[in-house]
Amino acid sequence: MSRIVVVGSINMDIVNQVEKFPLPGETIHGKGVDYLPGGKGANQAVAAALAGGQVEMLGAVGEDSFAPALLESLGRYGVGTKHVLRKPGTSGLAFITVADSGENQIILAEGSNGQVRPEDADDSLLAGAQAVILQNEIPWETNLRVMQACRRLGGVRLVYNPAPVRPIPEEAYGLIDLLVVNETEAEGLSGLPVTTAEEAVAAAEELVRRGAGSVLVTLGSKGAVYSDAEGESLFAPARKVRAVDTTAAGDTFIGALVAAGSNGMPIAEAMSFAAAAAAIAVTRPGAQASIPSREEIVRSLAENS
Repeated sequence: MSRIVVVGSINMDIVNQVEKFPLPGETIHGKGVDYLPGGKGANQAVAAALAGGQVEMLGAVGEDSFAPALLESLGRYGVGTKHVLRKPGTSGLAFITVADSGENQIILAEGSNGQVRPEDADDSLLAGAQAVILQNEIPWETNLRVMQACRRLGGVRLVYNPAPVRPIPEEAYGLIDLLVVNETEAEGLSGLPVTTAEEAVAAAEELVRRGAGSVLVTLGSKGAVYSDAEGESLFAPARKVRAVDTTAAGDTFIGALVAAGSNGMPIAEAMSFAAAAAAIAVTRPGAQASIPSREEIVRSLAENS
């Protein structure tokens, strides 16, 4: 079983269900509220673990009443939590509004995620991992420390999901083995429009030109494209399903992709595997609760082959 380390955010998602999103200044009635463990880092860790990886989480929770539930959820899905730190103050919170269409709007309050320091990322945890996954919900200085450590240690594949999007320093691109972005992030980083698969390939090639070893652009219902420094270009179609809640779709794709690749699956097959996982996730409400197991993903692939 592959060993994967996820360094990133752990949030409690406070989810409001609505018929449609309110207009500015408008007050509407909600249809119910749920408290669901989430956070991009934690979601990707759960997805990787359920897809067949041996996963350790490095992050932080606060000293509030949400912390035990967040740790319990990670452990329940098979994610190791001995490197999850306790920090003063509140845990990270995500205020999520989900419309009947399945689309969502999210406001983040970083809480303890903002206190994950570079010195918290110890080499002993990163050494020997097949892959390390990063996002942008902890401080950039910590991400950079992890990137540099993975390159220095050697043999550790660094997967970076720059969400929420922020500019990547030029010197950091060369530390990234796989950059995973959606349309908005691809546009923001490359400066190119991304509305079609062809445009996504052009944006991916621009980001490879800047130094990333490979780039994967997820396009929601339009699928995903991949380009790398060796000139390989791939496309994976998305599964057609009725979306209930898209909250953790991207995180599910990334976790499943990394677990599949770390277990030796070629990138084209790993993309199809990840697309099947994301398609299952959007048919279910919630973040971690929506993420499928490896058995469910394999069964879905067999049924739709």
